[in-house]
Amino acid sequence: MKAIEFENIGKQYRLGLVSTGTIKHDLNRWWAMNVLHKEDPYLKIGETNVRSQKGHSEYVWALKDINFSVEEGDVVGIIGKNGAGKSTLLKLLSRVTMPTTGTIKVRGRIASLLEVGTGFHPEMTGRENIYMNGAIMGMTKAEISRKLDEIVDFSGCERYIDTPVKRYSSGMTVRLGFAVAAHLEPEILVVDEVLAVGDAEFQKKAIGKMGEVASGGRTVLFVSHNMAAVRSLCKSGVVLKDGMFNFQGTANEAVDYYLKAYADNYSGLPLEEIPRTDKTNGLLKFVDISFLNEANEPITPHCGKFLRIRLKMKVEKGADQCYVAIDVNNMYGDPIMNFSSHITMDEFKLTPGIHEADLDIPKLPLTAGIYRLTLWANAKNPLISIICGDCLRDVIKLKVEEDDFFGRGKNIGSHLLGKVVLCDYSWSVH
Repeated sequence: MKAIEFENIGKQYRLGLVSTGTIKHDLNRWWAMNVLHKEDPYLKIGETNVRSQKGHSEYVWALKDINFSVEEGDVVGIIGKNGAGKSTLLKLLSRVTMPTTGTIKVRGRIASLLEVGTGFHPEMTGRENIYMNGAIMGMTKAEISRKLDEIVDFSGCERYIDTPVKRYSSGMTVRLGFAVAAHLEPEILVVDEVLAVGDAEFQKKAIGKMGEVASGGRTVLFVSHNMAAVRSLCKSGVVLKDGMFNFQGTANEAVDYYLKAYADNYSGLPLEEIPRTDKTNGLLKFVDISFLNEANEPITPHCGKFLRIRLKMKVEKGADQCYVAIDVNNMYGDPIMNFSSHITMDEFKLTPGIHEADLDIPKLPLTAGIYRLTLWANAKNPLISIICGDCLRDVIKLKVEEDDFFGRGKNIGSHLLGKVVLCDYSWSVH
């Protein structure tokens, strides 16, 4: 049975304005829709939501032509770049805002956690907000009271449960909000990226609880940039791109499709032209990456062979206390290796200009396959509080060729390729 059906869903906004912006256009819209019973005449205007490109229309489709359904008891990961329309889709489902076109059919009670403090009244205490949220979901006071101790214990906010929510930190608010949403037995649980606000311990608890909710036969929609969490928690996945439906399949298929498409989108582009998704301080920027041998000649990386990864950086201003790091992620986005300069050497200063940083790996421990690199640069300046100088996530491909890692004339078994990290070892039998 279908728990949720999205039929021709679209959401349009006019940039910088509420309503059409003029009395004449407002009257035209009212006359067309309420007297002539026709479609909104301004819906035909607009462009798709491509954040990185300058548009020519004042109207933009945050979502357009969304058609898919979710089976009862399914756990669906909704993934895509920032601005793809993920949060807008969940807001429409939760009725925070209404769609411009189309209809959403829902079978079951929805509990939503879309952003910090969703559904909480800041002047009311944590306890009062629990009862209010339960009442909004149609639960009786007795049903809420039965769950109260469990909610408070899970949130870890017992000491502050009778304190107004406006005095809670963002982390405490998320803890309580998630505890309420997950424990009041909704048929459909909707969770946005807010779990990233909580600490590591709470994230682990929250993901475990979502797994319990899902195993109980209830439907979960989960938006996250954590591909490992999507892959481990979700059964199926949906990929959105520029406000439009792009792909639907199993969670593994959706994650792999997204990561491959994301990397392929920018293949061939200079690193400095690739859009950044993290907030940076602008002190430096990655402009090139090279894979070299010991003689600084370009090579294709091979399993078990020497590899030098050279990063070229452009420094606009003087940068203090710098370090660089490279994460190696597998095809599912799981981090499997980290090379951070601040572990093996002291932090360094960089003057304005072009600089190079070399990472030398004497014996590449990766089996043959396709990997993706995340580049990070830390850079401080007394006048700037943000420490992230530059960050590129999962964009750069690292293709590793098969080779004789152990020098025994034998290659690694095909069932291990792309799945394990190798190291030198020896066996002895007595």
